[in-house]
Amino acid sequence: MSGVRRGTLAAFVAAGLALCVALALLVAPRASSQPDGLERVAQDEGFAARAEAHALEGLPTAGYAVEGVDDEGLSTGLAGVLGIGTCFALGAGAVLLLRRRRPPAAPAGA
Repeated sequence: MSGVRRGTLAAFVAAGLALCVALALLVAPRASSQPDGLERVAQDEGFAARAEAHALEGLPTAGYAVEGVDDEGLSTGLAGVLGIGTCFALGAGAVLLLRRRRPPAAPAGA
């Protein structure tokens, strides 16, 4: 990959990450606290009371909030940023693993 193309890709990824972080910090805290689609259907159909605790309920970011942060909006935004970082790290790791497995491309005209 050429230096210019690699720089353009890095700038594109950085801009995408910056946009995601901005949305997590600025928009997510203002999201509606009303039940989402699945919760609403469970309430409307009368089986919401049978819900069981999720296996990951004890994680520090469970419930779209960060444990120990008192400001609800900031807590939600930080949980979003942590989620973005986790997803990006997993995706980048997968890409790196897959790139190592792929044989090198043959030169053009060969």
